[in-house]
Amino acid sequence: MARKVVDEPSEDVVAVARAERQARRSPFARIALFVRQVIGELKKVVTPTRRELLGFTTVVLIFVVIMMAVVSLLDFAFSALVVFVFGDPSIAQ
Repeated sequence: MARKVVDEPSEDVVAVARAERQARRSPFARIALFVRQVIGELKKVVTPTRRELLGFTTVVLIFVVIMMAVVSLLDFAFSALVVFVFGDPSIAQ
């Protein structure tokens, strides 16, 4: 099972963020800060195990197949309703 990491911002992080927000920085310093924060967030990402990945993939594929069936049935039903209401255009020719 994948390890669980709790994302709890500490008071230090909040204080540093406020101080950095108050200090006006150059555009390059802001970009560097953004990149550091992105890297920090990416370190928190937990990748799924092989078993979890296969389970998630199976669920998504089954859901997609079911939704395709529902949309196909609705398309067939609405096209039959349109032909019933307006008639078959190939007969009029």
